[in-house]
Amino acid sequence: MQLATWNVNSLNVRLPQLLDWLAQRQPDIVALQELKLPDEAFPLPAIQAAGYDAVWLGQKTYNGVALLVRQGTQLHDVQRNLPNLEDPQARLIAATVQPPGVDEALRVVGAYFPNGQAPGSDKFAYKMQWLQALRAWLAAQLSQYPKLVLMGDFNITRDDLDVWDPDGLRETIHCTRAEREQLQALLALGLHDALRTTAPQGGVYTWWDYRQLAFPKNRGLRIDHILLSDPLHARLRACDVDRALRKRPQPSDHAPVVATLAPSA
Repeated sequence: MQLATWNVNSLNVRLPQLLDWLAQRQPDIVALQELKLPDEAFPLPAIQAAGYDAVWLGQKTYNGVALLVRQGTQLHDVQRNLPNLEDPQARLIAATVQPPGVDEALRVVGAYFPNGQAPGSDKFAYKMQWLQALRAWLAAQLSQYPKLVLMGDFNITRDDLDVWDPDGLRETIHCTRAEREQLQALLALGLHDALRTTAPQGGVYTWWDYRQLAFPKNRGLRIDHILLSDPLHARLRACDVDRALRKRPQPSDHAPVVATLAPSA
């Protein structure tokens, strides 16, 4: 089973790339972020023609999240946004997912964490509030769903191994101690960092600025993550960043992260 997350940075712009990528990689479950379109503009017919079904939460111009699953997969108990935080921004979607021919259900949470803009700003305070609400809700989810995956654009680096220039970017947005402590608190719930498990040396990035030749120079950050609960982490066989999409014309500034799990026993 392949689980993937990708911040597409506008689904309207990146839809042809997404459809090509789905045909090539054929992931089972995909979390998308930054759709940047309202609910009624979600391209469901094109997604279904590619062999996938979807649930989504859109927002005009900003934010927006979706879960894509192979057709035939059961999707139920859909949650749109955090139930314990009143929030006009479309940042989270979750569903219980049961793929065809598989005698198990997974709780899949796809999220687009707030950016935070800068430490000390109102947007940073909102980010901290959102993260605290996420952790409280997720703790309850884990007690109800032992097979759970949280994936998306976290807008947080775990530590200096996730930063091309740790000294130069120290205590800047995505790299502050406050943000990293929040990410560690999520891991402390009993979640495991899939990419760090398979690439413990670090230096593997998921986001590169469009400016100053950041991608060719590999001046990136790892801010897109797949976190697995204990039963799923025990089945982790591989995790990689699909950099090929970042090399295309008009790319997203993020590359997909894909985790491969062994079948359940």
